[in-house]
Amino acid sequence: MTFWGQTLWGLFQKGGFAMWPLLMCSVMALAIIAERFYFHFTIRLDEAAFRKELKQLLMAKKSNEAIALCQSSSHPVPEIAQQYLLNLLLDAQRTNILKCEGSLLLEGVEKNLKGLATIAHLAPLLGLLGTVMGLVSAFHQIEILGGQVQAGNLAGGIWEALITTVFGLVVAIPATAFFHYFENKTDFIARRMQLVISELDRFFGKETHPGFRPLDAEEVEDQEKAVR
Repeated sequence: MTFWGQTLWGLFQKGGFAMWPLLMCSVMALAIIAERFYFHFTIRLDEAAFRKELKQLLMAKKSNEAIALCQSSSHPVPEIAQQYLLNLLLDAQRTNILKCEGSLLLEGVEKNLKGLATIAHLAPLLGLLGTVMGLVSAFHQIEILGGQVQAGNLAGGIWEALITTVFGLVVAIPATAFFHYFENKTDFIARRMQLVISELDRFFGKETHPGFRPLDAEEVEDQEKAVR
């Protein structure tokens, strides 16, 4: 496969030093994307069917079977439901427990996404850096030759310098797209965690604080310090 009359390896070589960190970024991005797809595949769940079955078991007063159902899946929705059932009698503390547990569960869902976002931001900058370095080199050659260069020589140097910008965008665009894709899946899971808690509140006549949400990292640390 050739581009602009060059093979991929030929373009890589012409791009200069900046192509190597961009290559590392592309490999890391592919690894993160593959790992996240595998993670979501392993925790896949028919969430509506789970909530229906859970409600049927609770209506039949089969609490042990309901907890066992929650334990049968590694998806955050059954796991947060399990924590709710295990702490059902702790009215005053249940909301804080659910916040902490919800935060820990979402940490697993969000794993490596910050790394993917970092790659999406850095790749265009690395490409731009390579381009600027290439242009500096091209104009340095012009200075050495006293300005006695052909327009074709200058154009050739410039297009070679722009290769890194192209490669940087090729890395950054899919990285950004997949970051937002996985971020949306995380938001969806968080909303479904809130939904199952609301349904359990209605079933048991309990009240979890309406502002329930998973804690951020600092809040989790505060909770752990308070427990210690």
